[in-house]
Amino acid sequence: MILEVQGIDTFYGETQALYGVSLGVSKGEVLALLGANGAGKTTTIRSILGLTRPRRGNIRFNGGDITRAPTHMIARAGICWVPDDRRLCPTLTVAKNLRIAIKKTPFRAWTINETFSIFSPLEYLMHRDAENLSGGEMQMVSIARALLGSPGLVLFDEPSQGLAPKVVSDVLATVRRLKQEGIASVVVEQNAEIALSVADRAVVLDRGTVAWSGDAATLRDDDALRQRLLGV
Repeated sequence: MILEVQGIDTFYGETQALYGVSLGVSKGEVLALLGANGAGKTTTIRSILGLTRPRRGNIRFNGGDITRAPTHMIARAGICWVPDDRRLCPTLTVAKNLRIAIKKTPFRAWTINETFSIFSPLEYLMHRDAENLSGGEMQMVSIARALLGSPGLVLFDEPSQGLAPKVVSDVLATVRRLKQEGIASVVVEQNAEIALSVADRAVVLDRGTVAWSGDAATLRDDDALRQRLLGV
């Protein structure tokens, strides 16, 4: 496992959001993290990133314990994040948003030209300020920024949210490309069909606990199980 989350309890103040959540991701594997709104998906991502630290349990990445590591060191270890709200620097150009993300990690470096091969429109947006981009263009920049961070693991939080079908298709193609490169992904999605179409395994959260985990194909092909767990 490149990522091991073991029995984490995470709180917001005195309110507990995660109860003993455990999951793992192998090198080059795609894990779909599913569940209803408020199930704990984003809190799990925030716990991995050190943005909301678990009070109990531990998190290991690439052989090292990152449970108490500061977020910038977790990023330098090779975990990159594609947040649901993109979080670009609005007054900077696309080029500057991408360049400030470049860093060395234990994993292979990506070039800006490689990101153009995945999202060809990026090449023609480099001089545009991020605040003047469409939602789909912002998502392209956000994913390219993650790649330029030399990831061993990419955390995608609601990557299809508000996007046109063509952009969603490009996002899914990127996840598959990462898999071919041996880079692991965790895909948090409200749209289970989209996540399960690219995932190897799935974890379903319910009110902060793991309700089910197993092969993504099992959940994708079993209508009764999917209805019981996800209501779809």
